[in-house]
Amino acid sequence: MSNNNPQSKIGKNLKKLRQEKGISQDRLSKLADLSLNTVVTVESGANPNPTIETLTRIAKALDVGVDDLIK
Repeated sequence: MSNNNPQSKIGKNLKKLRQEKGISQDRLSKLADLSLNTVVTVESGANPNPTIETLTRIAKALDVGVDDLIK
């Protein structure tokens, strides 16, 4: 599973941050006011291009900066 697209990085960062905070994907989707499907597809890398709005909502819900998700 070594695909080098930068988005798998967003997914990895999202998963790491979410797990560090002990938040389920379902809970995150509610906190971020996004569908569970959106959270799952971004985290899995199935959505390689989440919108800035989506990233902003996720970052806010996790109490991190958008740059923490994309770095």
